[in-house]
Amino acid sequence: MSVKLRKIVTYVETIHHDGGPDRAVPARKGWVAAIIHNPFAGRYEPDLQGYMDELKPLGLECSTRLCAAMGIKPAEVEAYGKGAIVGVAGEVEHGALWHVPGGYAMRELIGQALAIVPSAAKVAAMGSALDLPIHHKDAAYVRSHFDAITCVVPDAPRPDEILFALCMSTGGRPHARMGGLEASAISKWDGQR
Repeated sequence: MSVKLRKIVTYVETIHHDGGPDRAVPARKGWVAAIIHNPFAGRYEPDLQGYMDELKPLGLECSTRLCAAMGIKPAEVEAYGKGAIVGVAGEVEHGALWHVPGGYAMRELIGQALAIVPSAAKVAAMGSALDLPIHHKDAAYVRSHFDAITCVVPDAPRPDEILFALCMSTGGRPHARMGGLEASAISKWDGQR
């Protein structure tokens, strides 16, 4: 079985402010989506895990493309997330195929990244939107970096496709002021605090 890629789509935002004062340095936030043929569409397959290995090069390609599209070095990534939309001939478990290839690819590219990569997955029709969760790469409790970005590709996923997405950000919300653990105060280096 091999990965049959239809296309890759990228989206990037440059955020100067969100109604308050301009940031000293605008934040960059974006996503990349790879639309592939779902080899399990229309049938139940009891063993899916082997296909994750075939997706690993795609995860690294998507991670690299997203950094390039955002115009950043991997070391500038502060927050990340991932997700999948499975076309209606598939099942939500097919979206879970992206956990290792997508999450570990971002971690490999950006270096130190201790926090779990948050994820969302669903089965949906072509053109459906997916809110990709985002949080800090080193500590899941850094409240300023709790965020999301909406991924939508108008012609994907087709019923026999999967849309796999990764997202990254160079900072937290533009005017975060809800307290909690600050990125500068990460001390346990356990992926949480």
